Amino acid sequence: MTTVTSPLEGRAIGLAAVPDPVFSGAMVGPGTAIDPVREPSEAVSPVDGIVVSLHPHAFVVVDDEGHGVLTHLGIDTVQLNGEGFELLVSKGDTVRRGQAVVRWNPAAVEAAGKSAICPIVALEATAESLADLVESGDVKAGDSLFSWR
Repeated sequence: MTTVTSPLEGRAIGLAAVPDPVFSGAMVGPGTAIDPVREPSEAVSPVDGIVVSLHPHAFVVVDDEGHGVLTHLGIDTVQLNGEGFELLVSKGDTVRRGQAVVRWNPAAVEAAGKSAICPIVALEATAESLADLVESGDVKAGDSLFSWR
């Protein structure tokens, strides 16, 4: 069982509230989303594992059980071409839960005309494989978002 924790401080809103049909329709996978606090912050790893994909606006960490967790910082933020994002680790690095991966500013993302909402997705999972899914309420970085069987 993998426990996935929040990479950010903010408010859990669930994937259905994400302003992007690919995420809101769970086409990438099941999970939840965080509406982050609007201040410069660091997105941290939601699990212990290896960084298998790393972009300024998104990263995937795969744990020892082979569970890949996508953290996507904002919506359509790929269009910012990395501006306002600072990578703190490298692809292939082993990271611990809570370790800073990307430094960014959600307020700057909004100022650039993009949504700061952050989907946290269990890749190649089914909705039935997730339990204790948090889709509302305030969360701090490190708070449990869901369990993955």
